[in-house]
Amino acid sequence: MRAARPRALMVQGTGSDVGKSVLVAGLARAYARRGLKVAPFKPQNMSNNAAVTAEGGEIGRAQALQARAAGIAPSVHMNPVLLKPESDRGSQVVIQGRAEGRIEAGAWRSRRARFLPAILDSFATVGAGRDLVLVEGAGSAAEVNLRAGDVANMGFAEAAGLPVVLAGDIDRGGVIAALVGTAAVLSPPDAARIRGFLVNKFRGDPALFADGMDFVAGRTGWHPVGVLPWLPATARLPAEDAVRLERPVAGRGGDRPPVSIAVPMLSRIANFDDLDPLLAEPAVSVAFVPPGRPLPRDADAIVLPGTKSTRGDLAMLREQGWDIDIIAHRRAGGRVLGLCGGLQLLGRRVDDPQGSDGAPGSSPGLGLLDVATAMAAQKVVREAQGIAPDYGGAAVRGYEIHMGATEGPDAARPLVLLDGRPDGARSADGRVEGSYLHGLFGSDGFRAAWLESLRAGTASGLPFEAGVDAALDEIAEALEAHLDLDGLLALAEEPGWSPRP
Repeated sequence: MRAARPRALMVQGTGSDVGKSVLVAGLARAYARRGLKVAPFKPQNMSNNAAVTAEGGEIGRAQALQARAAGIAPSVHMNPVLLKPESDRGSQVVIQGRAEGRIEAGAWRSRRARFLPAILDSFATVGAGRDLVLVEGAGSAAEVNLRAGDVANMGFAEAAGLPVVLAGDIDRGGVIAALVGTAAVLSPPDAARIRGFLVNKFRGDPALFADGMDFVAGRTGWHPVGVLPWLPATARLPAEDAVRLERPVAGRGGDRPPVSIAVPMLSRIANFDDLDPLLAEPAVSVAFVPPGRPLPRDADAIVLPGTKSTRGDLAMLREQGWDIDIIAHRRAGGRVLGLCGGLQLLGRRVDDPQGSDGAPGSSPGLGLLDVATAMAAQKVVREAQGIAPDYGGAAVRGYEIHMGATEGPDAARPLVLLDGRPDGARSADGRVEGSYLHGLFGSDGFRAAWLESLRAGTASGLPFEAGVDAALDEIAEALEAHLDLDGLLALAEEPGWSPRP
């Protein structure tokens, strides 16, 4: 017989990017500040932004941030199912932190329900000894076409007996229709699981939307939790998915900051939050360049981010003509840095005879580093720390998530030493370099030294990680001021656990 569930509440949304991840992080910090033992949970996530846990597994980056907000270490059980898209039709499947192969989109819909026992097992593990578990849904609660076999939204809420609070985003418009429309299309049992609702990202005085809240409450019978204003602090947190990159992104400097960095938006861009510390620098401009546009000629540096499909994105680079832009940039004396998959792109060749990272085959790289990458089925997933010898021995700390090994003459000049072993590569003149270490720019000393090597006087001395915690505190304080947190906690205490045999 299953033990009674922990006190828990599920946050679902009227759509993607309505702020669910930030809401759960903010609630985790707010309730933790009240003295509660809080843990985050997301049954199923789809994202190429991953984090590494102490167990050596991977979870969605957002759940790692939420764990940080709650003041606890992240665990693979906080995100038991992670889908990492490798193409428009298929994804790598990570179950309780371990890669378990690939699955096509159509097959996932028919097979996902088989993962429910593992999800419920992880939920019980996360809840053990906790006062409150905050569960994040995925996408939209109103995707009734995906309801059969669902394990991410109402399917999980039903299986775990959870009350739900629904979040709507007023900034994108039509929030009343989105909230009331969700109630209209859900089945009566699913609609009844929603006990409360809130409106997120309101610009101006939240009191001006009082009539709107009354209208939604009258049509749905749900408890109005509150109206949360637009919070600038959210920009200082890592984003969960690439939706943010579809908007213009730049640093916080003046009209023309001293240093400009270009980042091509690869088709399977991964762990792009690696660039967040550079975005936070006041004297740095970061341009994420979308397909169809050339890389800027006047960039001081080009950073190639991680990718979930190295050979696929090599083809994409050439289709876009970005390979020509990058090589021309290098010939003009520009700097190039590759992170993880970006390092692999910079080499002479990427070999994947077994199809570990997509279709089997071999692809020529950009040839800017004298190294070659051989893909392998075994994935490296680990936390790491070390130093960057050519940047004053600056300390670095982060994590590795990659398949394959990169070797060659330029690897004899590693960018960093991780736990005493060489990692990455540098060209003889030091103008092209790369590393497998995610989080490299989050190391303040390395970031400062790298920026100074681009242009003297650029680094600000910004303590990036401290800024993330300060942002979480600001968000928690805003939630305390604008949402009915006592009411949400009361909803979480409602009975509803109906264990399956």
